[in-house]
Amino acid sequence: MEGTRSGNRMESIEMMTLQFVIPGPPVGKGRPRFSTAGGKPRSYTPAVTRDYESLIAARAAEAMHGNAPLQTPLTVYIYASMSIPLSWSKAKRQAALDGDIYPARPDVDNIAKTVLDGMNGVVYEDDAQVTFLKVTKKYAEEGSVTVWLSENIK
Repeated sequence: MEGTRSGNRMESIEMMTLQFVIPGPPVGKGRPRFSTAGGKPRSYTPAVTRDYESLIAARAAEAMHGNAPLQTPLTVYIYASMSIPLSWSKAKRQAALDGDIYPARPDVDNIAKTVLDGMNGVVYEDDAQVTFLKVTKKYAEEGSVTVWLSENIK
């Protein structure tokens, strides 16, 4: 419960906050693929992206505890932890953990798109409700994505 002052009395405002972890290395949104079916062109989402979005939806649903999707403006923080390649030397691994070396791929915008699309219809009605988004990616011992989300308060 958060509180705001209105005149001389304290009004309480319930604010939904949510945090969950997606295990494994972050997956960026894959470009749509195109094929023909019955002579007609069609586009589809690559299986890796589709599977990762399903994992995100499952983790988000657990965190929602059966609550209906939110319909308010939202703030989202995404912290992507990238696994350090096993082939790196001890010194290079330490430099990565210290933040002296940053991961290149996947791009933060593609990580964000996958995470936001995976939460569509589960955490919120549409990702257009996200009014503030921050994505960070760094190296870590193990890959994962941590998502923190909060309703915006006026």
